[in-house]
Amino acid sequence: MTAKSPVSVGLVGIGGMGFYYLKSLLEDFSPGEIELVGVVDPYPEACGLFSRLRPQNIPVFSTVGSLYEKIPYIDLVVIASPIACHVPQACAALEQGSFVLCEKPIGALIQDADRLIRTKNQCGRWVNIGYQWSYSQAIQSLKRDILRGDFGAPVKGKTLCFWPRGFEYYKRCAWAGRQRNNNGDWVLDSPANNAMAHFLHNLFYLLGSETGTSAQPVEMTAEIYRAYSIENYDTVACRAITAEGYEVLFFASHVSAAEKGPIFRLDFEKAAVFFDVSEGGITARYQTGKTKTYDSPDDDPHMLKLFTSVKGVRKSGEILCGPEAARSQTLCVNGIQESVEDIVVFPKSKVVMEKDRSWVNGLGEVFYEAYDKGILPSETGCSWAKQGRPVSLKNYTFFPGGHPQGGKKSEKIRNRSLE
Repeated sequence: MTAKSPVSVGLVGIGGMGFYYLKSLLEDFSPGEIELVGVVDPYPEACGLFSRLRPQNIPVFSTVGSLYEKIPYIDLVVIASPIACHVPQACAALEQGSFVLCEKPIGALIQDADRLIRTKNQCGRWVNIGYQWSYSQAIQSLKRDILRGDFGAPVKGKTLCFWPRGFEYYKRCAWAGRQRNNNGDWVLDSPANNAMAHFLHNLFYLLGSETGTSAQPVEMTAEIYRAYSIENYDTVACRAITAEGYEVLFFASHVSAAEKGPIFRLDFEKAAVFFDVSEGGITARYQTGKTKTYDSPDDDPHMLKLFTSVKGVRKSGEILCGPEAARSQTLCVNGIQESVEDIVVFPKSKVVMEKDRSWVNGLGEVFYEAYDKGILPSETGCSWAKQGRPVSLKNYTFFPGGHPQGGKKSEKIRNRSLE
């Protein structure tokens, strides 16, 4: 690539989030800034923008391999495929010499996250992970102040998000709400590893010791629940302890009565930092009474991660959110599943069935109380809440079981059947 030539881009996946990446690539860049040289999708006709590809002579391929057979070198490859495909496809692109923007999460397994890091390092290319808040001016400004010690040392953090989802949400694809897909690949689809993965990642990211790092969880205790007839969970609360001793609490559900959040709070020695998406930006309140405000992390364009990646091909700079930073979320997701052997099914008396969705009566009140007090739902005295076992994540390198030799034995931790 010369200084004036467009950045060549390949897009893997044009359904789901891939639709929005494709829309941005077609509409948001100046002429000559990028060239979309090909897209990969086994079912491209399902994309609402498919009809725009042929008139612009953008070829469509069914596999990443066939893309590179036709186009041996591509500057930037964007991975927006299903979760189980992220790491294999990202590694294939790296091995062909491309830089990579991979949609969140990295994948389902910690061993896959580590494989991506190894491959990136071996190939001498960077990888961005698509947690858009991490690229925002608000989060970067806040993190700079944290790293400067403006608030003193971190103590603990917590976040909550209720995004109700209906029956159609779990029918949108074959792996929705499942632990494995039809091929037997782990996906661990859940609020923590899909819709609300952003907010779990954000806590660890803000507490990381450098701009492009996250705090690392070393212990996990989780509670997971479901109201829908799915294989995995639709509701989660968990407590993670980081290597530095910080406590991180995460609360998320798709079966609340109403939408709430995301909200988060970070406590430091000298100040507390608050965010509620319904109230605008982030506020830091010092113990002296002084306050400092930041923008909302949602103020920046959703595709800032894509714009940043395109610019990064031309001029390398600091990687704001690579796989090393995103790895903590994957480790937490594995720890959540390890902590709970049997997913708790909400009592039928608490589940309200409507035409297009189900929700759990009283869930919001229990989770709000737990969030406010900084405890888990089971610690509120709620009759249906059940806490999992504490799990050590120190030197945890393989799901399930922690280590490759323990993987087969630990299959017993998987949810045995739907009640």
